[in-house]
Amino acid sequence: MTDLSPRSFRYAEEAGVGTIRLDRPDVLNALTFEVYAELRDFLAALNARDSVRAVVLAGEGRAFCSGGDVKEIIGELVALHRARDAEALLAFTRMTCDVVRNLRRLRKPVVAAVNGVACGAGAVIALASDFRIAAPEARFAFLFPKVGLSGADMGACWLLPRVVGLARATELLLLGDFVPAEEAHRIGLVHRIVPRERLEAEAGALARRLADGPAEALAATKEMLDLEAILPFEEALEAEARRQADLMLHPDFLEAYEAGVAKRPARFRR
Repeated sequence: MTDLSPRSFRYAEEAGVGTIRLDRPDVLNALTFEVYAELRDFLAALNARDSVRAVVLAGEGRAFCSGGDVKEIIGELVALHRARDAEALLAFTRMTCDVVRNLRRLRKPVVAAVNGVACGAGAVIALASDFRIAAPEARFAFLFPKVGLSGADMGACWLLPRVVGLARATELLLLGDFVPAEEAHRIGLVHRIVPRERLEAEAGALARRLADGPAEALAATKEMLDLEAILPFEEALEAEARRQADLMLHPDFLEAYEAGVAKRPARFRR
């Protein structure tokens, strides 16, 4: 990937960690068609960036992401509704799903630093991340029913039951209510809560820890978590056996052994 200067959000790299920062704080980092499209393509391209071994998702200002921009997206979708342009509407929903698809396919751990409101698409983007660290001010809402749409949006009906269980996911997706950080932590939607002033430092520290780990093994773990969700148990066991045997041929396996024998930190392949 050669273009590391996205137009619709900010991006920076340091010590193996790439940070994607939504940067429309005046509208709570609401998404536009441009942001969706560029984020979709950027996440896909990031897989080829070998120097990046972990990713942080963050929002500028007092919000993580408030979902689709009312003026720039919702207004256009209403116009397409009135024109009965089903094809254009489907193209849009597929594009939003592609953002989550590329986020889940990213072979690098992703840490969402949720500093404030994360609702609609913003909540699903946080949900699709591998870790969610939240400030006490954070609030989550899968508010699609509030605007007359299904809670099944951008993969939410697949992802959320796996994170919080079917009963709680049903409640969140049917009612669309806001969930404060403490409740989100209690039900497993958030991994940890830290003071807002330490949020990005904590997210960065976790991302650096992951970046220092065995990249291929972590990528395989992400891959298998998604794959095994749709496999019968016996097939899952066979898939794990094959993937683990492959990893035993990887240099990181030998490095971990030699580091353990020498009682030194492992220096995994970069």
